[in-house]
Amino acid sequence: MELTASLRNPGYCEVADPGALPGAPNPGERGADVAPGPEADEYTQIRPYAGMPKEVVLLYSGRARYRLPRQLLFGLLLCCIAALLALTAAVVALSPRCLGWWQGSAVYQLYPRSFRDSDGDGVGDLKGIREQLDYFQYLNVRSVCIGPVYRSPMSDFGYDVEDFRDVDPLFGTMRDFEELLAKMHDRGLKLIMDFIPNHTSDRHRWFNLSRSRDAHYRDYYVWADCSAAAPRPNNWVSVFGNSSWTYDEVRGQCYLHQFFKEQPDLNLRNPLVRQEMIDIMRFWLGKGVDGFRMGAVKHLLEATHLRDEPQVDPNKPPESIASEWDLHHDYTTSQEGLHDLLREWRAEMDVYSREPGRYRFMVTESYDGREVDKTMKYYGTPLVKESDFPFNFYLMDLPRNASGLWAQHLVRLWMDNMPRGKWPNWVVGNHDRPRIASSAGGRYVRVVNMLLLTLPGTPTTYYGEEIGMENINVTQGQIQDPAGKHNASASRDPQRSPMQWSDEMNAGFNNRTNVTWLPVHPDYRTVNVESQKQDPGSALAQYRFLSALRQAELPLHRGWFCFVHADAAVLAFLRELDGLDRAFLVVLNFGREAAVTDLSSVAELPERLRVLMSTELAGGGETLSKSRIPTVAGEGLLMEYSTSWRFHPSHAERCYVSEKACYLAVIDLLYKCS
Repeated sequence: MELTASLRNPGYCEVADPGALPGAPNPGERGADVAPGPEADEYTQIRPYAGMPKEVVLLYSGRARYRLPRQLLFGLLLCCIAALLALTAAVVALSPRCLGWWQGSAVYQLYPRSFRDSDGDGVGDLKGIREQLDYFQYLNVRSVCIGPVYRSPMSDFGYDVEDFRDVDPLFGTMRDFEELLAKMHDRGLKLIMDFIPNHTSDRHRWFNLSRSRDAHYRDYYVWADCSAAAPRPNNWVSVFGNSSWTYDEVRGQCYLHQFFKEQPDLNLRNPLVRQEMIDIMRFWLGKGVDGFRMGAVKHLLEATHLRDEPQVDPNKPPESIASEWDLHHDYTTSQEGLHDLLREWRAEMDVYSREPGRYRFMVTESYDGREVDKTMKYYGTPLVKESDFPFNFYLMDLPRNASGLWAQHLVRLWMDNMPRGKWPNWVVGNHDRPRIASSAGGRYVRVVNMLLLTLPGTPTTYYGEEIGMENINVTQGQIQDPAGKHNASASRDPQRSPMQWSDEMNAGFNNRTNVTWLPVHPDYRTVNVESQKQDPGSALAQYRFLSALRQAELPLHRGWFCFVHADAAVLAFLRELDGLDRAFLVVLNFGREAAVTDLSSVAELPERLRVLMSTELAGGGETLSKSRIPTVAGEGLLMEYSTSWRFHPSHAERCYVSEKACYLAVIDLLYKCS
């Protein structure tokens, strides 16, 4: 039947001699049945035609004029596949490392007691945080760091942990925590949890067993011989003042506490205690926590010899030593073995980071003052990693000497000492230090936020700084902080006031009852989230714009950072990326007076620059001459310009980058470059 159909096809042409095809029909009998003879095993056609049976196809497919193009096309296909694979391999090899989630946006640090109260008891809680998840997305923030919510007697508001595996009822339940974590992950948000490995509460089960000399727990804490009459094995002083030792009548020895006496120090030289800490980490990592803030890490180990620490003033009577500032802490901080301990924890977190897209982040907290080299050690070594970055608290000193030169010094202090290829971090406030709006002045909130969000690295924002919240005034009778009850001038209550959400009752922190654990700042009717959302020129609107711009613009989150000017008032720097014709100039006035900055000596800058944002004016779009850039006190300018002339190649000593990258505009590709 197939042969019959082919004969009827218009593409079929009879040969001159019908007998050449055995069994071919007579031309005069075109409609006759075809009865091929025994030798009819092939067909002769003048040319191929559509709808040929396979026998005809096979007849022609072996001919050179068909076989050769087919082989050429097949070879070309193989070459294209090989080229595509080579190109893919080259792109993968040349592409810079993808930024982690902890690098892509600011870290928003909140104090759970003060963020949002959902049940009307006057204290913030986990459900309150969950109610405000939209706000983090509104800020373009992906990472949220929350203070301790463990079960605690609250002698230090949660930093004295009674049970590391439970949530304190003040904040909710474990189910509330799990629901918060799940809701955050649904929105692409990451949760960083406070981890407190240095000490526990004196009500912790371990401490009660240790003081009773239980065989397993007797060395879980740091004990030393002493007596009730002489309860000072040495001259060590706690962070909050007075002796670091307290006599325990049950055990008949003194225990060490580098913080309050209700917070006995764990003996982290004991392998059993180290394993306990790892097990606790596994507990929370298993629940899906995305990272830990390791608190007070420099205090984790103490010298075993327990010798007196050297006095800052050798002539001061030893009995008058009552402050941590009176001693050089050679034996109670940054001891040998500390970094081995942190590496153990990092290795454990890396195990949980193997799941795709679930990297577990680690940041360390250590106030090292002038010893910045000690802080840098928390980055680890080229071979062994510790924290992803240590908190950088040096910008907190900005109000001490508000000037462009001082700001440049504080930034260079970190960048000059940071190990090559590491990722920087910037902090201007937290729950232990005064708010920047109070320490520097309200007029400098916006310029500080612009600095924070345009520097390279990960900015850290303490809740309320994005709207310019200030410290509250707390009377003696209102003090809640245990440190403040010991010394009113050391109270940390002023920077822990309730978040100002709206101009409603209690600033929207608690809209159920007229109760707040600390007073709300009186300016809440104008300084609050809701009112600033309606104002395009507000501190909140500017923070949100800069946060989004930082994530969208390659020069701001991966490009070079270069100082171009600093004087008594102004700091100016560039953000640029090789291969990208768009770059940014940031001019920040930290002085007390208006200033005009002349950058005409910076040849790499074009003559005119477009203002993308001013902290003093809503909008932007005007252009300024590089020889005359005016700013008022507390103003920040973000300017955009186009150029193919880079600043960093000829000013290497003034420029920094964590990982070099170049942009290829033709194919919109970011690649590694030398």
